[in-house]
Amino acid sequence: MARIPTRPLALAAALLVALPAPAAASETALTDLIRKLSERVDQLEKRNTELERQIRSNGATASSPAELEKRVASLEQAQTDVTKGLESDNVSQYEPELTSRLKAVETDVLDMKKSAKTIDSLEGLKAGISLTTVAQMPSGLPKRTADGNSQLNYRADVTAELPLEPIGNVDHKLFAHFRMGQGLGLNSPFANLGAFASAPNAVAFRASGASPDDSVAILGQAWYQASIPLPFGGFKPRSRETLELTFGKMDIFGFFDQNAAAGDESVQFLNSIFTHSPLLDAGGQIGVDANGFQPGFVASYLNETRKPETWRLSLGVFGTGEGANYQRFFSAPLVMAQAETSLRFYGLAGNYRFYAWNQGQGTQLDGSSAKQVGWGISADQRVGDGVTLFGRYGQMAKGKVPFDRALTLGAEFNGAYWNRGADAIGLAGGWLQASGDYRAAGGSGDLDSDGTPDFTFMPDGAEKVAELYYRYRISPQFELSPDFQHIWRMGGNPGAKNVSVLGLRAQLHY
Repeated sequence: MARIPTRPLALAAALLVALPAPAAASETALTDLIRKLSERVDQLEKRNTELERQIRSNGATASSPAELEKRVASLEQAQTDVTKGLESDNVSQYEPELTSRLKAVETDVLDMKKSAKTIDSLEGLKAGISLTTVAQMPSGLPKRTADGNSQLNYRADVTAELPLEPIGNVDHKLFAHFRMGQGLGLNSPFANLGAFASAPNAVAFRASGASPDDSVAILGQAWYQASIPLPFGGFKPRSRETLELTFGKMDIFGFFDQNAAAGDESVQFLNSIFTHSPLLDAGGQIGVDANGFQPGFVASYLNETRKPETWRLSLGVFGTGEGANYQRFFSAPLVMAQAETSLRFYGLAGNYRFYAWNQGQGTQLDGSSAKQVGWGISADQRVGDGVTLFGRYGQMAKGKVPFDRALTLGAEFNGAYWNRGADAIGLAGGWLQASGDYRAAGGSGDLDSDGTPDFTFMPDGAEKVAELYYRYRISPQFELSPDFQHIWRMGGNPGAKNVSVLGLRAQLHY
């Protein structure tokens, strides 16, 4: 019979008592059950012994109250050192590493905030740069000179528009325009030939006083503009009327005689009679300085009550003659007024402008200075998804000038019609009527010593100009434009030969 452990005898006896007398289990099965119970009890006792040993061990290694107090004091001292280090902006080698790191992080954050403030102050800044190069070759000139052969020139323009922090409801901004270039193109020889259209290359630019070898940058425009919502003191988001006040040195054509299809010689028509009103630009009525700009003041009222159909009234006073270079601004200035409106016909936008000017010191045929008065119309109208028509008409009401009436008509066709949506074709024709005074002077305006006209030729009719260009988009920043111009009766001279000009313009912009 197997040996029964003595330790679990009580447990076994209890089990025997609990079992009924006629138990079905055999003696061997009962012995195995008692042995298993004994083994489990042994395991529980061993585990209990191990737990007691671990508890005693942990209790032996626990810190005493003195050690805990020492550690707390050390932590308090470290906190004091950190606080003391943060009170100074200087970084010391004796301060805690945590303090040095916090100061480094704080410095980085302050630098980031300064950069953010700088970026915020420049928010809304608009800048642009363009480089335009033109090559032209004339044919049919009666006299070929060094200046009358093929010509090449370039012009670079940099513009920046910076909005200033609003003053209440008033938005205001600064605008600057730098320009540089070399080459006069074919403008000079054409002027010597007596053509009314004195600038077949309106891109050509060379700073006044610069030699052909110099490429001098000048500040062409620098003006300030304030936009005041009306009525005064009203609620700006609901305002539909604006008073704009602008003063500084400017390009007058940025405010008067604008045209969507014929207003930018760097991408549209090259001849100056199509870029602006022939009487104002080629006719010299604006009286700009040697670089093509002038100081002035413009007040403009804009009404957007029926937007997108809007209307505007503008009045400008500009220095002319010596006043254009700030010498005598208030001496007989150029005064110009314009009324314009934006209309829609069958959903297609159009702009219509009527303007008049009073030139205080216009140049007469004999070279003297006198008051001159004129008026003009500029219009552009879309007539299809990709066709924009334009037209200008100008007439002198007072003054002795080479031509006193001018009409230009044309159109720009979008390349979407031949699957080149970014391309365009421009076609225009111009008519410049010789004035009665010019015809009476024999086409020269010069007088003999006895005061009679010195007849060079007998003007008849008008000078006529036509231009055709194709603008080819190579990339969003690069365009090439072949250009062709033809001029009949230069200066109204019936004996003058017809002249053709073939050109190529390259324009880079960003």
